[in-house]
Amino acid sequence: MLLALSIHPIRAHDHGRPGLDGWYSGLKSGKGPCCDGPGVDAMHLSDVDWESKDGRYRVRIEGEWVDVPDDAVLKQANRDGHTLVWPTWQDGKRAVRCFIPGIMT
Repeated sequence: MLLALSIHPIRAHDHGRPGLDGWYSGLKSGKGPCCDGPGVDAMHLSDVDWESKDGRYRVRIEGEWVDVPDDAVLKQANRDGHTLVWPTWQDGKRAVRCFIPGIMT
């Protein structure tokens, strides 16, 4: 239950910050578009739900730690400011389509 409260789904349209709409919908990783527009979910992650070790990232999605492939990591500045992950399923397993780190506090 606590984990569910720490992960917040967002849409490509952020009503509080409409200036970011184009940024969200233009994000692409080596795995393809991250967010094609409203209806494609991304999740904000709390600092305890992601980590970096030896230049690699991993994220916790619904209680499960998932390695982030290098080609899923976005290289541009994070205009949202919070860590974002676009989870997906691949071969019946949780996977990451896109990831952009925030600032660990």
